[in-house]
Parts: sequence; C-alpha cells; structure tokens
Amino acid sequence: MRSLITLILCITVLQFSAIRSYGILIPFDINFGNVSPASSRLGRRTPISVTNTGNAQYSANMTVGGSQVRVLLDTGSSDLWVNFPGQTPNTADLGKSLTLNYAIGKASGDVHSATVGIGNFSLDSQAFLLVTDTSTFTTDIHGQGYDGLFGLGNNDGSVIQKKLGSSANSFLDRVFSSNKQTSNYITIMLDRKFDPGETHKGQLTISELVPGYENITQVPKLDVDKVNRLLKGDQHWQALTDKNIGIIGPDNQPIQIKSVVPSAPDGQLVAVFDSGFTFSQVPRDVADAIYGRVQGAQYDEQNQYWTVPCGQYLNVSLNFGGTNFPMHPLDTVDDNFHITNPSGNSACIGTFQPITTAFSMLGHYDMILGMNFLRNVYSLLDYGDWTGSNSRDKPFIQLMSITSVQNAKQDFIKVRLSGSDTTGDSRWTLLPASQMQHSPVSDAEKKRQYQEWILSRWPYIFTGCFIFVLLMIGLCIWRCCCRRGKDGRRRCTCCCGRDKKGGMGQLEKGGLGNPVGKPSANHNLGRAKGEGIPSTYIPLEDQQDYGHKSPPVVDDYDYSAHNMPSPPPAAYGSYGSFEYDQDPYQIPTRASVHPYSGNQSSYSSSLRTSYPPGLEPSDSPGHPPNNGYAVRQGYL
Repeated sequence: MRSLITLILCITVLQFSAIRSYGILIPFDINFGNVSPASSRLGRRTPISVTNTGNAQYSANMTVGGSQVRVLLDTGSSDLWVNFPGQTPNTADLGKSLTLNYAIGKASGDVHSATVGIGNFSLDSQAFLLVTDTSTFTTDIHGQGYDGLFGLGNNDGSVIQKKLGSSANSFLDRVFSSNKQTSNYITIMLDRKFDPGETHKGQLTISELVPGYENITQVPKLDVDKVNRLLKGDQHWQALTDKNIGIIGPDNQPIQIKSVVPSAPDGQLVAVFDSGFTFSQVPRDVADAIYGRVQGAQYDEQNQYWTVPCGQYLNVSLNFGGTNFPMHPLDTVDDNFHITNPSGNSACIGTFQPITTAFSMLGHYDMILGMNFLRNVYSLLDYGDWTGSNSRDKPFIQLMSITSVQNAKQDFIKVRLSGSDTTGDSRWTLLPASQMQHSPVSDAEKKRQYQEWILSRWPYIFTGCFIFVLLMIGLCIWRCCCRRGKDGRRRCTCCCGRDKKGGMGQLEKGGLGNPVGKPSANHNLGRAKGEGIPSTYIPLEDQQDYGHKSPPVVDDYDYSAHNMPSPPPAAYGSYGSFEYDQDPYQIPTRASVHPYSGNQSSYSSSLRTSYPPGLEPSDSPGHPPNNGYAVRQGYL
C-alpha cells in the first residue's frame, strides 16, 4: 500500500479522509538493449539513519545519478521514484512512461536508470521513475523535506519490474541477488518525537541487525504466505493476528471482529505493516470499541477519525505469534496536529482510524498498521534466503516489542497530564458498553462496502454460478431424454433412440414401447436371436400369428387410457379377421366379449375364425397346446 501522507497535510486538519490506494497500471510494451550487470560495492555495513518529521513521515538519504535526494521509506510499495529539486543529473532514459497512484496524489514520469545508492550499498543501472510533473501532488514535497519515495516491499509488487522485466528488479532485490551468501532481510526501528523516555533513534539496516537488538532472531516468525492473496502483485508485508485475542481494547478485553478476508481462519484478522501510513487503518467496529466509550469523544465525519480529550489514557495492545505488543498511549491518542473537535474545543486524534472501503477491496486484508504501531516494535522483514541459485525460502516477519507499559504510562503522565497522575479520575473512566457511541456510516459507504463484499468473493460466486449452469444443462438433457408417457411413467432414451435398457424407442418401431414396464417371460417372441433386449410390446400381427401370450404381459394393462395403434397394412389381412361386433382389427370392448368361463377350448373357439396355413395354436412354438386367446381376459 503506497502512501504520500505528508506533515503539512496533517497539520492543516489532515485532509486525511477517505484514504485509498490502488496501483493503476498503464499498459505498454518496452524493449531496450542490454543493461550492464549490477555491480554491488558492499562496504562496511552500518545502520542507515532515519529522519522523523513530526511523527508523520520517516525518510532517509539516497544518491541517484550522483545527486543526493531524501526519500520516504515505504514498506507498502516496491518502486523508487524521484523528483529532483534542481537540475536533473545524468541518467539514461529508457523511453517509456508510467503512472503510480498513491493514497493521496500520484507520481507520473519516465522510466530512467542510473547509479543508485543508500548507506554503503550502490548499484549501477538501477531502474527508477523520474517524476517530472508534480501538479498532481497535494503539496510541495520539497517543502516538506523529501524528494521521492523508496519502496521496501517485495519485488513481486514492483510496477516497474512488471513492465520491464527482471533487468528492472527493485533495488533491494538486486542487492540481495548480488551477494547470495548473506541473509535477505531488512530491519526498521522508528523513533517517537516528544517522548521523554525515548532511548533509540530511527534506523534502517540491510542484512544486519541494530546493535543491542540481536534477540529479534529468536522471536516467532510470522509467515506472510498464510494470508489471502488473490493476485501475486497484491502481496504485502502482512500477517495473521492471534486467534480471538488479536486486538485488546482499553477495557482489557479482546475486541471481537470477523475478518473480511474470505480465507482467513476464524477469529483471526489479516494485518498489513505499512510505514507509509501515519495512522493505522482498522475496521470501523474496532475504532468504535477503542474510542466510542471515551467521555467527550466525537467522530469527525469530514475527516473520518475520532477526536478525544488529549488527557485520555488508553491502554491498547495487539497479539501476533503468541506475543503481546502494547501500544504507547502517546501513539493511541495523538496531539501532534493541534486540532479542534466538531464542537470547537482543543482535542487529539484517535490514531486507529476507521478503514476506508478501498483498503478492503477484494478482501485482501482487514487492517493496516502504520507508523503509530511500528514505533512500538523493532521489525525484521525477511524476503526469503537463497536456497539455490535462483530459489528462495518463504518470506517472514519478526517483531520485537520495544514498549514498556509501565514506562509508557509515566511518559504519558509527564507529557499530557503535566506530571500529575490523574488517570484514575472519574472524567477518564470509560462509559459502560451499553453507552458506547458508533461512528456513522454514509449511504455511499454502505454501497461501496456491498460492492467490495461481492468483489472480495467473486471467485466463490463464479464457481457457484459455473456449477449451477452445469446442473441446469444436465437437467435439460435429462428432461429431453426422459419424457413422460401418457401413463404417467418416464421413458429415458439416448440420442440414438434407444432406451436405457438398449431397446428401441417407440417412435422407431411405431408401437407403444413398454407401457407397463413389466418384462415378459416370452418377450423375445418374433425376434431373431442376437437382437438387443426388446420392448415387451407385442405387435398386433404377432398377437394374431402366435396367439399364445403369457398373461403377465397385459394382465395389468388398461387400454382405456391409451390410443391404440392404427390398423396394420393390407398385407396383414391374409391372416383373417376376428368375428367381433366391431370393425376388423379393433380391440373388442368389454360389452362385446364374454368372460372366460374356465373352459379354454370352448372360450378360445368362440373368438377365432381362421389361422394362417400351418400355424394352428397347437403349433405355436414355445406354448402349450389349447392355450388359445385366454390372454384377452386382461381386457375385461
């Protein structure tokens, strides 16, 4: 996350609202000749001095093309850009332009290369963005004491590297690649202005530790790969809080909040460590829980932060890797900007600012811990040590607490309460939880939150929609192949017209298929050996030819609900006709057929008139003699 929070911006009532940051990339193609290999002149490694400007920005000196410039240190981005206050030094123009968008303002210019150095590290032909147009900046950056920005993020987040390839890797990545025998990490220590108990200075180190703080290598490692990242370029220095106790509020109770990151474990929040933010950005419910119970607290809707009395002592802490990290009370309630609250009274700013909707876009993280948190820890950011010629271990973070709760309280009493401990007075007592104030949410923000909720879960929504479409397609195919007959039963046929059992569908044979669904013991009559399993429907000509049908074939079948087949062709007439009181070749009605009396011989003789030559009932293959037409009892 890249931020250009400046001191003057904060002093002028912090036009600090709705802070949002995106890396908008302008696509282009670039080709350039071979760049000479990076040379790394590693001298004696000494800590790099970091300058603190009003607890609002931290910067260090660099040399670019032989000119010294002061750059902000930003762990939330990975690129280097510079706007020279005077004459531009001798640099190589690579012929392409791009724009980097930040929280406030943007940096546009041409990609150049030059010799770049910081501390005792120097690299030739280092790619950087030469900014020539500062009209989009919200303030005069040179007047605020800096000329550019030095991104300390992972090389994967570099916009310049993505456009120009590996020859334009970030400065730190090239430093680590030039000497694979050293560990690939940096450490950062930020100091605090106006703190009488401060004992350390701001420092940045590369592949070495600040003397006296070597034990940081023994603290738990926070694996940055455990967090959710939808796109590789969205990776930041981020870690998971401890389960259910990630943030401890001023009442010494955990603040329970659900993560907006879809893949985050239950009870844990995803936190980004970003030195580019003056104030930490946290979920609105967290900010309300910290400041909403303070007597006299008011929420500034214009600037989107809480204002509280400067004498309010608030003890807040966070937990990572099983370690508690207390916040200095001077970092929880900030008085550096001399503001007034909405009522016109002098007040201080609550440094845990409700996160704006842009920060949770796509659900990558829940909160950003900025300078006010980083002043309380000594941070080690490991980029992954080399395990082979071109492979690295996973990156990780290590944090060491440098704030003592007891000493911090004494510092607060000296600075805010004029040396008199009145923190126990009733005016500083927190209100009951039932009286807690809640910061308002505008309709526009609610709409953006809803949109971002959808965007953060679009992979799951897409997967669900895809599965739904597949199910609908399968259902349509099933309904087309399995149609319901007039008897209410489904008959399933495949595309070639065969039913599930391999028989031919009724349309191909011109018959009724298998209306009853019961197999007959003699269902193979009239078919040649080797044919597929036939339908149990017996064509009308077979009924006349063989006449000896097994009763189960039609025993339960009621023809009254079905249309009977049309009369067969004239060729079938040679077999004679039935002597019914109806038209030839029609099925008799109940009234025209007498019930079977039990005498097969007499009953069958009353129904038949003639048979084809040589095919008397007794000659019917596979049937006992004198069975006749007793099968017709199923019609009665």
